[in-house]
Amino acid sequence: MKIEHGKVVSFEYVLHEQSNAESTDNGEEIERSEADSPVSYLHGFPGLLHALQEGMAGLEAGAEHTVDIPPERAYGIRKENSIHRIPIKHVVGTPGKQKLRTGQVIRVNTPDGERDATVVKAGKFNVDIDTNHPLAGKHLRFVVKVLDVRDASEVELAHGHVHGPGGHDHDHA
Repeated sequence: MKIEHGKVVSFEYVLHEQSNAESTDNGEEIERSEADSPVSYLHGFPGLLHALQEGMAGLEAGAEHTVDIPPERAYGIRKENSIHRIPIKHVVGTPGKQKLRTGQVIRVNTPDGERDATVVKAGKFNVDIDTNHPLAGKHLRFVVKVLDVRDASEVELAHGHVHGPGGHDHDHA
C-alpha cells in the first residue's frame, strides 16, 4: 500500500542538519526517533511538516528514503529581530526554583498565549530569549524508514489524526 492522502503512516527517522542545500553528506545528527516508538501520522493532514509528507508520498512499507528540506519549507528563515529580554516571571513553571541554561528551550507567557523560546542569556530577574524555532534557518535532511502504511479509520479521518500506538488516545471516561 502506497503513502497517499488519508493513509496512516508509521516510520522511524534520523534528522540531520546539512551545512547547505548542495551538501551530499548527511551532516550533524540532531535527533532520531526511538527504536521502540515509531512516529505515526495521518498523511495529508496537519501534524507533520508538509514538505516531509510530500517527500514520503508514494512510498510503501519497508522503503528507506532521504528527504531534504530547505529552511523556507521547514521552520522558516531565522529572524534576527527575535531576541527579546523579558522578566523571568514570564517563564512558565517555577523560574525561581529552576536554573535556566543557555540553549535551553523554555515556555514563556505572551499576549498570544504560551510559546517556546530558547534561552540566550539568563539573569536573576530577566532572561534573554530567542523566539525563532530552534530549527529555523537550518537545511534539514530526514532519513526515514517506512514501517507501515494502512487505511485510516473513519474516526481518524473525522478527527484528523491517528489514534492508538504512535498516535492520539482519547480518554473515554
